[in-house]
Amino acid sequence: MYITLRDRPKTGRQATPRTKSRVSSVVVTLGVVSLMTDISSEAVAAILPLYVTAALGLTTIAYGFIDGLMQGASALVRIAGGWAADRGDHPKWVALVGYGLSMVTRAGLLVAAGFASITALVAIDRVGKGIRTAPRDAMITAASDPAHLGRSFGVHRTLDTIGAALGPLLAFVILWAIPDGYTTVFVLSLGCAVIGFALLALLVPDLRPRRRAAREPGEHPAGRPFSWRSVAEPRLRRLLIVSGALGLLTIGDGFVYLALQSRDGFATQWFPLLYVGTNVAYLALAIPVGRLSDRVGRARVLVLGHLALLAAYLCAGSATGMAGLTIAALVLLGVFYAATDGVLAALAGQLADTSVRAAAIGTAQTVVAVTRMIAAAAFGVLWYALGRSTAMLLVAALLAAAVPVCFLALRGLDPPRPAPEPEGGALA
Repeated sequence: MYITLRDRPKTGRQATPRTKSRVSSVVVTLGVVSLMTDISSEAVAAILPLYVTAALGLTTIAYGFIDGLMQGASALVRIAGGWAADRGDHPKWVALVGYGLSMVTRAGLLVAAGFASITALVAIDRVGKGIRTAPRDAMITAASDPAHLGRSFGVHRTLDTIGAALGPLLAFVILWAIPDGYTTVFVLSLGCAVIGFALLALLVPDLRPRRRAAREPGEHPAGRPFSWRSVAEPRLRRLLIVSGALGLLTIGDGFVYLALQSRDGFATQWFPLLYVGTNVAYLALAIPVGRLSDRVGRARVLVLGHLALLAAYLCAGSATGMAGLTIAALVLLGVFYAATDGVLAALAGQLADTSVRAAAIGTAQTVVAVTRMIAAAAFGVLWYALGRSTAMLLVAALLAAAVPVCFLALRGLDPPRPAPEPEGGALA
């Protein structure tokens, strides 16, 4: 009589939801939660740059402040969310608080009046995003096979990006049918947020990473008490420094889209389609690039992905208004996010001790969020002082100098790959 390796009886420890041949159902369900939540958030985000600069008549400095707030308001609470998930060993409930907070702000948008109240609600929504992100990514890591962690994050980010593409597309349809239909966009946003919150509450189990003894190659042993010293260990420090340096040269999609819009003269109702173009490219590439990072190294893919961002800056800074350059800029932004978003979380989660996994992921994401907030605010001033093309090309030149330095700084950071196990092997 033969039984497969997967059917082998479990003794001595709780069984994990990891599988060698497929992505965990927990990862898929979390992806659907993110899909609905991103429809909610991106429908609002897609109309914001033009709403601020055209409808409200504010300058790019004002938009730079708002965009920086969207990038950075979640920064410090990402660490707090990761710490709470690790400390209490209940990541689901911490994530649920974050999703719930964002859901409440959607209702607030229906009654908000004026720039100040909308800005405050955007900030609160970003705080909710900061609370939920690290616990959610820690659950993805706990539910996944370490050898295929990039693929798991790729699947999650694919579902997440479907929502990120649908949100702006639905906003476009609404504004096309109702030119001033901002309230309708807010109603759609609230409904999707409620669905995402309910799916997380009802269908996702409360994975508890510290109860799962991981002994995979490249991972730390589980069960240690929580300690910030583990978050600050040397390999993670190198990742944080490099991520921060590159974040300072990531100015935000909104500025790229405004540059393309000012050059090509997109009508207001077409503007959300720029977000759709980037998200479609990200959607197509998230899984392939995640699997590539599993094979060639996540640190390597993370840094080299910024070359796509560099090329996007060059396209946006060009004085030529060719449609091909606009499409290329959107595709390149999608490549950049496919190579960095889930890959950063996968790399931080793999390097971290199991007892501080959520805190490590949250810290890495916080560093990126804070530095991008600074970059957005500074670039708003740079655009105002130098103009669109000069400002874009200057940042592109700085990024070109930073990429090779950061690549060398992360050499040897990727953990060793575990030896492959035969699928469906037999034991007598």
